[in-house]
Amino acid sequence: MNSPEQPLPTFDEVLLCTPQTTAEQVGLFLRRCLIPCSGGGKIYTMLYADELSYDVSCRAEELFQDLQRYNGSYRLVILCNCEREHSYIPSAFSQYKVHMIPQRPRAEIQQYLQHHYRVAQPSSSAASVFKDNVCVRIVSSRRAGVGK
Repeated sequence: MNSPEQPLPTFDEVLLCTPQTTAEQVGLFLRRCLIPCSGGGKIYTMLYADELSYDVSCRAEELFQDLQRYNGSYRLVILCNCEREHSYIPSAFSQYKVHMIPQRPRAEIQQYLQHHYRVAQPSSSAASVFKDNVCVRIVSSRRAGVGK
């Protein structure tokens, strides 16, 4: 995010974990991250890794330990909920833990995202429904099921 021209992560750089995420999915992701190939420079991110099941988490840690020997220059970020810091993945990787606070103001982050999610030709796009021809909107509520 140092420049508005820097691209957003691609689909292969991010793994959004849920309790239903399989060991195979995590394994493929870790192999992309840790096995050296021509796609260098990517930053791989596991989101909500604390939600992985215990079995999947154990297998992921074992695979990580095996694969990291092949690549000493990988770039992997594991994001977890601080309220679940005692689950398996945050505990297994606790020696690498860094508490993060966003370094950019919220308005600057929003402007960066608007730049990348703006549709150039909104005439035949659903993005024309949203303000400023942006093709993504996040709707949230403190109360569940109130018409979102």
